[in-house]
Amino acid sequence: MKTTLDRRAGRPQPPGTLAQSPNLEIASRLDEVAQIFVEQGANRFRVQAYRNAANVIRRLPSSVADIFAEDGIEGLEEIEGVGPGIARSIRDILLHGRLAMLDRLRGESDPIAVFASVPGVGKTLARGLHDDLGIETLEELEVAAHDGGLESLSGIGPKRLAGIRDSLAQRLGRIRRRTPAPPSSREPAVSELLDVDREYREKAAADALKKIAPRRFNAARESWLPVLHTVRNRRHYTALFSNTARAHELKKTRDWVVLFCDNGETEHRFTVITSEFGRLQGRRLVAGREAECERYYQEAAGRGCRRTRG
Repeated sequence: MKTTLDRRAGRPQPPGTLAQSPNLEIASRLDEVAQIFVEQGANRFRVQAYRNAANVIRRLPSSVADIFAEDGIEGLEEIEGVGPGIARSIRDILLHGRLAMLDRLRGESDPIAVFASVPGVGKTLARGLHDDLGIETLEELEVAAHDGGLESLSGIGPKRLAGIRDSLAQRLGRIRRRTPAPPSSREPAVSELLDVDREYREKAAADALKKIAPRRFNAARESWLPVLHTVRNRRHYTALFSNTARAHELKKTRDWVVLFCDNGETEHRFTVITSEFGRLQGRRLVAGREAECERYYQEAAGRGCRRTRG
C-alpha cells in the first residue's frame, strides 16, 4: 500500500491524507526567492536551502497553515529542511499574504502599505513612521510603540497608541519564540557592518552588481539600485542604497547604505552613513552605534601607529 509523508518529516501516513492547502503557493514563492538569489549572486548554500524547503513544502501532506495555526512558528521549524529563517518567510506569507524580503529583492518593497493596514495607523501616519522615523518592518513598529518612539509623532495619543499596540500584538503575538535571545547578543560588530558597507560601495562603484528598479520614487522604472548579497561569519547580508523619502530629500541615495542581516534566527536592519560633523566627520558610521564606531576607528588608528613604529 502506498504511503505519504508525515506532515512534518518522513514518517509514513495512510494514503488520502493530503490536505488542501496553500503549500503550492508558498513553495512557488520560496522558489522565486531562490531564483532571484541566483540572479543577484547570493551564496549558493542559501539558494539551495530555499530550493530544498520549496520541494519539501510542495510534497508536504498537511497544510502549513494548519501547522502554523496549531503550533506557531516553532511548528514550522520542525518541518524537515525548514530552519528559522525560512520559517519566518512562510509565516509572513501566511499572515500578510506577501513576503517582505521577496518584495525587497524585486524592488517592490512598500512598508507604508503594510503599516497602513494596521488598525489605528492609516496612510498618513504610515508615511511618517517610514519617512520620519525610518521604520521598515512591523517588528520595528512594535518596538517603537513600546519604547516611546511613536509618541514623538503628532496625533498619537494614549488611546490610539494602545490600539496600535493591541493590533500589533494580535498580528505578531503568536509568532514569538518561547525563549527569545536578547537582540544585542545577536548583533554583529560594527567592524563587520562597515566591511560589508565597504564591499557594497566598491562593487557598486565598479558597476559589478545586479541592479533593480525600485517602485518608490522611480516613475521611469529605471534599474538604478545595486543589490549585494554577501556572507560574514555565517550571517547573510543584503545591501542596498537607501531609497527612502529622507534619503532623496537630502540627496543621500548614493551615500546611505541599508544592510539587512539575517543570522538564521532573526533579521536586523542597519543603516551606514558618512558622518558630516564631530570627531567622525567624513567617516562611515553605523547609525545608532556611533560610540562603537568611534572606538573602532580609535583602535584601528592605534594598530596603525604600532605597525608604523614596528
